[in-house]
Amino acid sequence: MLYALAGIVIGFAAGWYFPLYLPFEYARLLSVSLMAALDTVFGGMRSSMEGKYDNTVFITGFFTNAVLAAFLCYSGILLGIDLYLVAILIFGMRIFNNLAAIRHLFLKK
Repeated sequence: MLYALAGIVIGFAAGWYFPLYLPFEYARLLSVSLMAALDTVFGGMRSSMEGKYDNTVFITGFFTNAVLAAFLCYSGILLGIDLYLVAILIFGMRIFNNLAAIRHLFLKK
């Protein structure tokens, strides 16, 4: 837990002192990638609290979610359809479901 908090603090500090400006065209890809990462992290927290955590499943799920979301977003750009909204909606629903389960697990303890 201490390493995670230290990583978050270092990440925020690096982002604050070394700002990275991305072109507007990458905003869709970045938002979908961020949602995929958050979905994987909260899913890992939930499975860890339930005692079912597996590192292989976590890592493969992270990369599978990221690649699938990026492919969906990129194919939507090629087709001229906003398919990134579908990915954001699904990842958002999964994040809220995982947060609800984490809250219930905290309340049971």
